[in-house]
Amino acid sequence: MNFYNDNEDLKFHLGHPMMKKCIDLKENGYADKGKFDYAPKDFEDTLDSYEKVLEIIGEISGEVIAANAEDVDHEGPHVENYRVKYAAGTQKNHDTLTQAGVYGLALPRRYGGLHFSMIPYVMAAEIVSRADAGFANIWGLQDCAETIEEFASQEIKDEFLPRIAKGDTCSMDLTEPDAGSDLQAVQLKATYSKEQDLWLLNGVKRFITNGDAEIKLVLARSEEGTSDARGLSYYVHDKAWGGVKVRRIENKMGIKGSPTCELVFENAPARLVGETRLGLIKYVMSLMNGARLGVGAQSVGLSEAAYREALKYAMEREQFKKKIIEFPAVYEMLSLMRAKTDASRTILYETSRWVDISKSYAALGRSGVTLTPEQRKEMKEAARNADMLTPMLKLFASEYANQNAYDAIQVHGGTGFMKDFPVERLYRDARILSIYEGTSQLQVVAAIRFVTNDSYKTLISSYGEQTVKPELEALRATIAKMEEKYLKAVATVKESEREDILDFHARRLVEMAGYIIMGHLLVLDANRSEAYTKSAEIFIAHAVAEMKKNATFIKNFNAEKIANYKIS
Repeated sequence: MNFYNDNEDLKFHLGHPMMKKCIDLKENGYADKGKFDYAPKDFEDTLDSYEKVLEIIGEISGEVIAANAEDVDHEGPHVENYRVKYAAGTQKNHDTLTQAGVYGLALPRRYGGLHFSMIPYVMAAEIVSRADAGFANIWGLQDCAETIEEFASQEIKDEFLPRIAKGDTCSMDLTEPDAGSDLQAVQLKATYSKEQDLWLLNGVKRFITNGDAEIKLVLARSEEGTSDARGLSYYVHDKAWGGVKVRRIENKMGIKGSPTCELVFENAPARLVGETRLGLIKYVMSLMNGARLGVGAQSVGLSEAAYREALKYAMEREQFKKKIIEFPAVYEMLSLMRAKTDASRTILYETSRWVDISKSYAALGRSGVTLTPEQRKEMKEAARNADMLTPMLKLFASEYANQNAYDAIQVHGGTGFMKDFPVERLYRDARILSIYEGTSQLQVVAAIRFVTNDSYKTLISSYGEQTVKPELEALRATIAKMEEKYLKAVATVKESEREDILDFHARRLVEMAGYIIMGHLLVLDANRSEAYTKSAEIFIAHAVAEMKKNATFIKNFNAEKIANYKIS
């Protein structure tokens, strides 16, 4: 089975009209043509390369990673002599992908990478996640290369980036026992050693995904006497340098193949990435946005897996002398699962396209190219749209993955509660998606400013201005009514002029904006292919009900009632 070839949705999004711009910008006039024997000569050649590599990853995902998923979940990693030993299936997954040469997808060719744009890289993450969401964490941490490539010295780039392209594993070591979501509280100490011309790291990190990786990016406190973000810097550590021990691997509910470690740093040598004091403010924030895009892809992959397992079971299982898919209660669940998956995927690739354009322009600027005023304007717009959509993507995709995994078990009935079917593992794997790389609540905190400054309103208007076929105008009219409810709800909250009321309703407002945006995107997908009309209709009908619920709550909420929600 090939997890790319059997999914027409991926091919549909790879064929989006914006791909021409994304590829042309990424290839910068196809400047690598002739310098590398695998560099493309034009747009069609590039797209062909994307498809060939996605087919390779699709085959490995379908034939190897998915086949190993149950054994990996059962065996898991363990610690030997302060080092992590992967489950046998995890090691096989990694070795197979390394031998296929599909690490370093987005890295420049001069470092041995494939120099792919963001879209095929995110697609690859979705495909791997569909096979095994736990292993997707190990594969996806090659994202660390992007931070090194963007911010580190040339010496560090030359040393580490070719290794990542060859399959050296990575980790981002951020959280600590007393600093989870609040990264400003990080206390791991970094001290500069003049004798060694290196920084030495001391302290403890906890909840570190793939914590025994060969290449580690570590957030540490470099400025004595500080207690906030301005005292934090970012470092690269090579496992071969020593000084880091794995104290233990966490015993997790799900994603068991991915070792989540507690680490002890004892004079661990490290080198500074970029400048001191900018570790959290600049470098980690950039990395976290990429990580949230990765969790979006992971969530969509898991949603796809859950839907397919539920559909397969419903078409095979008989009750009362007919297939259970014929029962309205079942086909309604399945239809909504499909719509939620399509909605998650369309915002995933919309976000990816804006990230792609923004990063390509930024890379051109760093390379010495002088951007025209029009290009600078496009870069700014792309960056703004990417910033707006990233928290919304992470919020909805992760929550929908949880809902789809829940419903997949419900379709299976009692058998879904047993370990005989993959849905039990999918349900456990899904739970972390709305927690790590920023909880759903933190995504709302990141998104609410785009509600209050009318940025979402502007984006929604831009989607509504795009022409669609006459048969889709009724859906557009429904979305317009949804928008009216949203704007009225925003105005109601703003009129209160109370910060606590805004905070209290923030999630409702962000969700309302999200329903409208995903509704528009599905209609635009349906405009390109009738295959998405059904999902657009089902999702918008679902969104109407959710919008009404949120709008009614906000309308009837008395400011004094907020006290009822405070625990005394």
